[in-house]
Amino acid sequence: MIEPDTENALVLSMLSVGGGTVAIASLPGRSGTYQQDMQSFREFMPSLVLTMVTEAELTDTGAVSFGIDIQSMGSRWFHLPVMDYCAPATDTAMLWPDASTAARSALAGGGRVLVHCKAGCGRSGMAVLRLMVDSGEDPSEALKRLRAVRPCAVETDVQMTWARAGF
Repeated sequence: MIEPDTENALVLSMLSVGGGTVAIASLPGRSGTYQQDMQSFREFMPSLVLTMVTEAELTDTGAVSFGIDIQSMGSRWFHLPVMDYCAPATDTAMLWPDASTAARSALAGGGRVLVHCKAGCGRSGMAVLRLMVDSGEDPSEALKRLRAVRPCAVETDVQMTWARAGF
């Protein structure tokens, strides 16, 4: 289990969902170097990665090649751009059903899914909570489990509303 507690280390907060493991993290390059953070992602060995940041945020942190780097690790990649403190806009929300289906399929087989946003809190927490609800968990109980490992998960009312909606 990856649990660094140092200032420049990427933290992966993990919990079980649907028979597999979900990890929440910040954007690689935000807390340490991009290469170091990507190594933590490699060690987690995700079968699928959900990216909840905008293209501008990827560029600003030097993660321009992130999608290619993830896929070169043998992981599937879904880019679901969401503005900070927001829920998915219509075009991104339309991508969610395919991303959720792929993530739940990976988890059902005991796989690992990594979800990240810039800080690893609001947007990634929103996506993980929605994934838990899509997997059949009660929204209130799922939120308790999620916040037990990532207290900052889901930061705004609009994120909470979207996450709790489920299928």
